[in-house]
Amino acid sequence: MLEPFGLPFFQRGLLEVLILAIPAGLLGTWIVLRRPAFFSHAVGTASFPGLVLADGLGFAAPLGALGAALVFAGGTWVLRGRSGGRDAAVALALVGCLAGGVILASDVFESGSNIETLLFGSLLLVDGGDLALAALAAAATLLAGSLLGHQWLRSGFDPSERVPHGAAYDAVLLGLVALASVAALTVVGALLVTALFLLPAVTARLFTERLRSMQLLAVGLAAIEGCLGLWLSVQLNAPPGATIACVAGLVFAVAALARSVAPRALALPAAAVLAALLALGGCGESSPNGDGPRVVATTTELADFAREVGGEEVEVDQVLQPNTDPHDYEPRPDDVLAAADADLVLASGDGLDQWVDEVIDDSGSDAEVVDLGAFVPERRPGEEGKTDPHWWHDPRNAEAAVGRIGQEMGAVDPEHRSEFDRNAAAYERRLRGLDAEIADCIGSIPPAERKLVTDHDAFGYFAGRYAIEVVGAVIPSQSTQAQASAGDLADLVETIERNGVRAIFPESSVSSKVSDAVAAETGASSGEVLHGDSLGPEGSDAADYIGMERANAEAMARGFTGGRGCRWDS
Repeated sequence: MLEPFGLPFFQRGLLEVLILAIPAGLLGTWIVLRRPAFFSHAVGTASFPGLVLADGLGFAAPLGALGAALVFAGGTWVLRGRSGGRDAAVALALVGCLAGGVILASDVFESGSNIETLLFGSLLLVDGGDLALAALAAAATLLAGSLLGHQWLRSGFDPSERVPHGAAYDAVLLGLVALASVAALTVVGALLVTALFLLPAVTARLFTERLRSMQLLAVGLAAIEGCLGLWLSVQLNAPPGATIACVAGLVFAVAALARSVAPRALALPAAAVLAALLALGGCGESSPNGDGPRVVATTTELADFAREVGGEEVEVDQVLQPNTDPHDYEPRPDDVLAAADADLVLASGDGLDQWVDEVIDDSGSDAEVVDLGAFVPERRPGEEGKTDPHWWHDPRNAEAAVGRIGQEMGAVDPEHRSEFDRNAAAYERRLRGLDAEIADCIGSIPPAERKLVTDHDAFGYFAGRYAIEVVGAVIPSQSTQAQASAGDLADLVETIERNGVRAIFPESSVSSKVSDAVAAETGASSGEVLHGDSLGPEGSDAADYIGMERANAEAMARGFTGGRGCRWDS
């Protein structure tokens, strides 16, 4: 249960939450008393265009979000006297920010690849810059509260009294809420930032009406709920923002129930909630099984290779799950926990799973990371001077990777080296047999009919090995993070019709909506699904590597010929 506390990423997250508890508790009290709750929620969501700009132009996401939040706060302050009140002004400014963000994401940068994580929070992204921003928000809140707290009380609780510079004081308060909300984006996420500010303060108000007492209690609750939520998020492998919000909501519900019945009744429901949370955390806990070495494999293909070579002597932790797209994968706490206990980490390389370096750093692990892509014999050029990362679609490369895995396992567990070597040699023979079978299958199809169009350019190795012509791809890139423009799709439709392509092959880990639309426009079929980036689910024909490549060859043969598949020997 205490394992997360020893991980660097969790320690950074805890420090972030403890610092944020100061502005969350203090400003949360003012949000409850002054009632700008809608603003506090909207300011996090309105940071969306700033996140898009930061992602598209390559500068720090919190900086872009802070700029957008301050523009939003300023726009709200300017509009509130001209639009029918504060809430109407917030709504107008929020609509403008969201519209601008959507236009930037769809038409200007054509990608929102990293924004989803910032909307929901990620412990793994907290760094020194986030801690510094949180500290700045805490310091600014403490300073402003000591200097302007009395003015906020006067303007908020006696509207009939004209407070000199009252509008300016309100603007400072809104600006502080914007700053603190942006500081919480990484760990909590834009969509749930309100939970950190509002719920602890609302809970505190159930027990006291005195401002200072309410603020101190709100700060304490924000710290405790935040830390407990982070711990649960790691144990349950859940987003931190949602977990913190659930914990804070449960605490408020128990407190409200106990308050309505009898103050002394608080102890029993509180203890029950705490026990339930600890039980949930225990259920999510995982511990190593067996005495053999632990191997972490980033992709489904590498995990399958590792299990074939390691047999019963090795425990394999698989990061990516079946039908998961590795190009836009965001690591989760479970991945870091697995890496912390690993003896060996197998990476695919060539940028496909570049997030593995972050996982290793966050885990504090000293396990050796083996880039298997660097050891395969057949290499194809990729985009922007890089190498095509889908090397496993050539069985000769898979054979080389399996041999390397056997060597690396033998290095970490010399006692079973001979067993690993035997397993690797046996699997290599099966891969050579697979290569021959696919060559016979595809070779029986006339070359003029071997025209391949897929969701994205993931089958260059397969096509090169078996003399298949790659006509095009719905996403004209070797990464699914790219997007096809209207012009790209129009060119693809023309190419398909000109070349007489009979089938478009959607992929299991990519939405087939666009490929289905292209197929409908060209008259090509789109019912044969390929496995480009990952294996299929357990029990399917593509549940292991050999089954996947057989299934891909079978699907291509049916698509190329209009229904005739392969004839396998076994």
